Amino acid sequence: MNKCDFVLFVLFLSLVTLAGVSSQPIADNQRVFSIAVSRVQHLHLLAQALFLDFEGSLQMEDQRQLNKIFLQDFCNSDYIISPLDKHETQRSSVLKLLSISYRLVESWEFPSHSLSGGSSPRNQVPSKLSELKMGILLLIRANQDGAEMFSDSSPLQLAPYGNYYQSVADDESLKRTYELLACFKKDMHKVETYLTVAKCRLSPEANCTL
Repeated sequence: MNKCDFVLFVLFLSLVTLAGVSSQPIADNQRVFSIAVSRVQHLHLLAQALFLDFEGSLQMEDQRQLNKIFLQDFCNSDYIISPLDKHETQRSSVLKLLSISYRLVESWEFPSHSLSGGSSPRNQVPSKLSELKMGILLLIRANQDGAEMFSDSSPLQLAPYGNYYQSVADDESLKRTYELLACFKKDMHKVETYLTVAKCRLSPEANCTL
């Protein structure tokens, strides 16, 4: 997202926040969600590309060993309370899905700096995550009501991997890079799913089946 595009995005979201969703046409609210979904889709595709590029640079035996030892249930998304399956995702409220998405994006702001370096797309990841986080927060404020509220002031808890991406030893760097990229891809896929369902939930006639 270029700077001008993001400013327009924030301004539009701010208008929705100030006016209140109830006074906005459904089409306007859908447009806001469409922008957010587009942003996370881009991040998910970027995550897939980074993972495939790294995997393709490995020797066949290294690929086999890393795939064998990598555990899919230790990523950031596994330490944030979220729907257990697609059925629970579909039953979750719009605010809940937005809140989980916010926490997931927030959880990647620090480790995403480990992805920087080399190509220009890699260097854009931290800023794109921050932009998406701000957009989701504005969407949350626009969609919360008295019965369901969200607070962004509580500290993010990701035990036992809160500092997982810090102080990586040289002999662990290959494994950690593989895990970092695999988890980033997995977690961005989840954010994309949650935002897509949240957007769909605002259309009463839509079929939000996953």
